[in-house]
Amino acid sequence: MKEKFLFIVYLLAPFFLISQNNFNPLLIKSWPNSKSSISIGSPTGLGIDSKNNLVIFHRSGREWTNPLPIDKIKANVISHLNIKSEQVINSWGSNMFVMPHGLEIDKNDNIWVTDVALHQVFKFNLKGELLLTLGKSYEPGNDSNHFNMPTDVTVLNDGSFYVSDGYGNSRIIKFSKKGKYLFQIEGFGNGKNEFNIPHGIDNDNLNNIFVADRENNRIKKFDNNGNLLKIWQNNVSQQLYSVKFDNKNNLVYAIDYYIKGESKIMGSNIFILDKDLNLINKFGRSGNYEGLISRYHDIEIDQVGNLYTADILNNVVQYFKL
Repeated sequence: MKEKFLFIVYLLAPFFLISQNNFNPLLIKSWPNSKSSISIGSPTGLGIDSKNNLVIFHRSGREWTNPLPIDKIKANVISHLNIKSEQVINSWGSNMFVMPHGLEIDKNDNIWVTDVALHQVFKFNLKGELLLTLGKSYEPGNDSNHFNMPTDVTVLNDGSFYVSDGYGNSRIIKFSKKGKYLFQIEGFGNGKNEFNIPHGIDNDNLNNIFVADRENNRIKKFDNNGNLLKIWQNNVSQQLYSVKFDNKNNLVYAIDYYIKGESKIMGSNIFILDKDLNLINKFGRSGNYEGLISRYHDIEIDQVGNLYTADILNNVVQYFKL
């Protein structure tokens, strides 16, 4: 009986693989509609709140320069969008940020954001009231009280959180619920225990941590004690920007960016992997996609399983329906 069951599984396995490999979300080109009145110059961070609204962190036309600007953006940079009605229900954040980057929404609907020019991490409630600030304004550093261009945040169910302190320090730092420094994973380079711009970060319900190691073009998976569990290497582009874990389906979503030669923009791919970082499928630049050539900076998944990407090349948020 056991041998018969194994034989049936063996026969059916290719059909399961075919089903997974044909998993291609559909781009909704008309979303959001022209009446939504949303202006999101350079969207960099995305999040979903408990009511399944999309929260967008964007730069309102601010351009990345070298050196970075120092004046704060006068326009609102955080927009709450009702996905179904396609209407903006709230906007705020004017005169608060210089160079918006990452966004995270925790289970209590608190909004966490990073500003790479201010070298700070902020926690707000859904109304935009400031709850916590980490880092020193305009003051880069590499100790427990400073960041150097932090890129993203992920919050665990117990309220503790990790910050990817990306551009300047290439490290991951864990903090307690109240913001007390706990430990860090650090090291610049391309070795298995090193980072070259940790650019995006997320966690699963088991408190495993997934890091988009951008310039090393890979995803790194750690346990909650900072032990490296697995590396997935992307071999089809130069940069891997962000990572998102789908707890409902135990899937990992990631996005990359590819320039051919020195100047020909090829665009981004969306990768779908299992929880152990085995590649299931990819779409976008590589095919099964009819949208604009894009440069995805962040990716989010809503409560239904639909995907959203922040495209900083075309200044739009794309919606992929499952």
